[in-house]
Amino acid sequence: MKRPVILLTGGGTAGHVSVNEALIPVLDDRGYEIHYIGSYEGIEKELIGDGHPEVVYHPIQSGKFRRYFSLKNFTDPFKVGAGIIQAMSIIKKASPELIFSKGGFVSVPVVLAAKMLKVPVVIHESDVTPGLANKLALPFSKHIFTVFEQTLNYVTKGKATCSGPIIRPELFNGVKKDGLRIAGMSGEKPVLIIMGGSQGSAILNEATREDLNTIMKTFDVIHLCGKGNLDEELESISGYTQFEYVTEGLPHLLAAADYAVSRAGSNAIFELLALRKPMLLIPLTAAKSRGDQILNASHFKSLGFAEVINEEDLLQHSLSIQLNQLIDNKDLLIKKMHETTLPKTPEQMVELIMNYK
Repeated sequence: MKRPVILLTGGGTAGHVSVNEALIPVLDDRGYEIHYIGSYEGIEKELIGDGHPEVVYHPIQSGKFRRYFSLKNFTDPFKVGAGIIQAMSIIKKASPELIFSKGGFVSVPVVLAAKMLKVPVVIHESDVTPGLANKLALPFSKHIFTVFEQTLNYVTKGKATCSGPIIRPELFNGVKKDGLRIAGMSGEKPVLIIMGGSQGSAILNEATREDLNTIMKTFDVIHLCGKGNLDEELESISGYTQFEYVTEGLPHLLAAADYAVSRAGSNAIFELLALRKPMLLIPLTAAKSRGDQILNASHFKSLGFAEVINEEDLLQHSLSIQLNQLIDNKDLLIKKMHETTLPKTPEQMVELIMNYK
């Protein structure tokens, strides 16, 4: 008997992949044949295509929808058109009961193709305001789930539910001593983990390294700096360990961390919240993004979950000064985080999704 098929899509950043990664083991346990449509070279190819042999990975063409002038704005629509044709062929062959889209530009051709083939689509939005890809896909979807309650104000009433965040269960399985071992640290000092997102952050990397001597008077530092951003001159410094990007060992590194500095992507900050890590958030500026991280960080600050410093202020004040405030407010931040409910489990999210087959 042929197994039922579900198709997942989403890509461009780790945030557009991590929720799908959380759902894959549940869907596999339930007997689903899992297909994934992503790009040829995006991070989803590495995380899903190379990292999950139980998933059938299909790459397609995808264009980027830019809010600024670029000559590629004239050529990328043709890539989207090609992606729609490719997605239609994949969907016809796979015959999924449902398509779950996490967003990112690669998801748009998939959602449009699904609409043409009358396959139901469910969307998931992690940020306070929907991203452009999800805005474009929303009219062609059956339902959208949101992380933030406020997001319901920006989407079609009657086809949206606030389901809250979904956290990969393996993040709770981290072991502190294993994290210290991976990072080559003794545990004698408090450990600070600095995360610039899956693509890294040049400004955060620079601020960390410029102030590293002062920071390390208080902390040992685990620095996730992004692909191609390692600094060879800092490799031999005891108590400072840098990684481009970490997948399997991340739960252990997070367990070892006493404090966190992070960009304000939704998935990252909810993971830190679930793990009750006092966090200093440095959101991407509106000039570099659509302002979603600023809204995410502001919301966490208002709830007492995080300290926040804008990127512009970071350039004028040393990172170590901001960390002093994080230390001072540690107990209050943790208290507030313990007062919130834990996020949805992947099993609960799958139950919600399957209501829209």
